[in-house]
Amino acid sequence: MKRITTTAGMRRWTDAARTSGLSVAFVPTMGYLHEGHLSLLRRARREADLVAVSIFVNPLQFGPKEDLKRYPNDLPRDTRLVRKEGCDVLFVPSPTDMYPPGYRTRVTVEGADEVLCGRFRPGHFSGVATVVLKLVNLVRPDVLLLGQKDAQQAVVIKRMLEDLNTGVKVLVCPTVREKDGLAMSSRNNYLSPDERGRAVAISQSLFLARDLARRGERRASAIRARIMKVLTEAGVIGVDYVEILDGTDLTPLLRLEGDVLIAVAARVGRTRLIDNVKLKV
Repeated sequence: MKRITTTAGMRRWTDAARTSGLSVAFVPTMGYLHEGHLSLLRRARREADLVAVSIFVNPLQFGPKEDLKRYPNDLPRDTRLVRKEGCDVLFVPSPTDMYPPGYRTRVTVEGADEVLCGRFRPGHFSGVATVVLKLVNLVRPDVLLLGQKDAQQAVVIKRMLEDLNTGVKVLVCPTVREKDGLAMSSRNNYLSPDERGRAVAISQSLFLARDLARRGERRASAIRARIMKVLTEAGVIGVDYVEILDGTDLTPLLRLEGDVLIAVAARVGRTRLIDNVKLKV
């Protein structure tokens, strides 16, 4: 495995891969890798000749009161995990290389700040779209792999890459969960034992919602109320949203129909967690 720390070095690797006629699958991450990330790497190996992974905690997607400074990191551990999965290149750029003095360009996907996490994290998805486009321009992958847990991020990135004619195929892979159902996340590391016990109510409420839909419930308001009841009874009171939307374009639904996304964001202690389920109705 080759480890690259500069944008110039990444371009050289990409040029060599393209000259050799090899396809590239790419997994962008912010590090502190868990089984969810590793599942993407394994899928990437099946999708292309070469697998590239990036680790970059992107400052553009954090607000002034968010957890940029305390975001967990363990690069030596991550490097070992990536190498074990057989990745071909690990790209670990610095913030000053990605955003040098004088940098002033951002990418905006219209409507991203109007729904779900966009309403609570102004500018977040502009930061996400900007860094992903920069990484895609450096790695030039054939396939980009993302996780379903970050459903809004996946929709925004897919829309951006399609709108800008990048030709990159986007694969959104299933959420990987702990044995009790909690969605794997680097931020789970913040949770105390008591908070960890309460946090599982988020996934439990979503599984209940999915079961209600499968049994024929179509009223979004009724499903939303049942989710809130589960969260409240478990002591999860810092709920940012419980939303039921079209899974393709994130428009709100009054009745469940077609591709449906049921999404929750809530704070357990100081930690903000997101999760969702997707279903076909």
